[in-house]
Order: sequence, then structure tokens, then C-alpha cells
Amino acid sequence: MSQDKNIQFISADHDHQSCMATAIAKAEQVCQLRKQRFTKLRKRIFELVWQQHKPIRAYDVLGQLQQDGRAAPPTVYRALDFLLELGLIHRIESLNAFVGCCNPGLRHQGQFLICTACGDFAELDSTSINAAIRHSAEHSGFEVQQLTIEIMGLCPNCKAEKADDKYKNTQLSCY
Repeated sequence: MSQDKNIQFISADHDHQSCMATAIAKAEQVCQLRKQRFTKLRKRIFELVWQQHKPIRAYDVLGQLQQDGRAAPPTVYRALDFLLELGLIHRIESLNAFVGCCNPGLRHQGQFLICTACGDFAELDSTSINAAIRHSAEHSGFEVQQLTIEIMGLCPNCKAEKADDKYKNTQLSCY
């Protein structure tokens, strides 16, 4: 079980090439451990989901693949289902979109901080949040089968930008 930790959004100095290489290596490892094939198409779809570090819709994935000259909707949906089943990506229900999983291969329920201004997100895995929900659910006789929490708001960059805009729009008057 993971511990609550300080989660950060992607920073401006983020090494995306290293990040992508690590994500792909972890995905290949998960597939190998579970005796599943990480085909070229599955890998390409996985890369597209990870590419922007923002939620991406299935139709956007399909559009990218069609530009590459390959893929039909059923193929894309099957590949996304495969990646979901192995825990390599998550589905953000409220956006009908997908994001890469920061902890593939580890059984966990995600909580997501999603910026309503720029679309950036951060994945949480708070054991205290999960425990509180499970405790309340069990107390009422409810069995939790899937637990995903989506929290909408402003990321640190957009929050700072909003504060800067507010400051810029404030006129100082001297008497």
C-alpha cells in the first residue's frame, strides 16, 4: 500500500524524454510479468496517452493514429481497454479521457487533481482518503468495487497566473 506523499504537477524543467523512456520501460515490464504482449500498436497508443501529460480522449488518439496511417475505432478502444486492465493508464470519467499511470503494476486507486484552466493533472494515491471512503462505505453496508476521485481546480501555475492577472487589473491610486 502506498503512503500519502507530496504530489507535484509537471514542472517547466521536466525531462520528458527520460520520463517517456521510464514509462515505456515500466509498461514493458508489467506486460512481461503478466505474460501479455506490448504490441507496436499498444505501445504507440500508450505513448500518445503519455505524450502531453494531459488527459487525452480516445478520438484524439484515433486521430493521431489515422495520421500515422493506421487504426480503426475498435482497435483503439481494445488497446485502451488492454492498457486500463493492466493498470498502465487511468480513465478520467468526467473528461471521458485517459492519462498515464504514475505507478503501473501497483494495485491502487487514483485520485486526480485536474486543472480546469490548462488541463494539467497530478495523480495522488492517498491511503488516508481511500481508507476514509472504504470505512464509510463499509459502515453503510456498501462494497466499493472501484474508487477513482477527480478533483477539479487550478494547478499552481494557473493559480499564480490568475493571481498575477488580478494584481495587474488592480489600479493603484495616489491621492
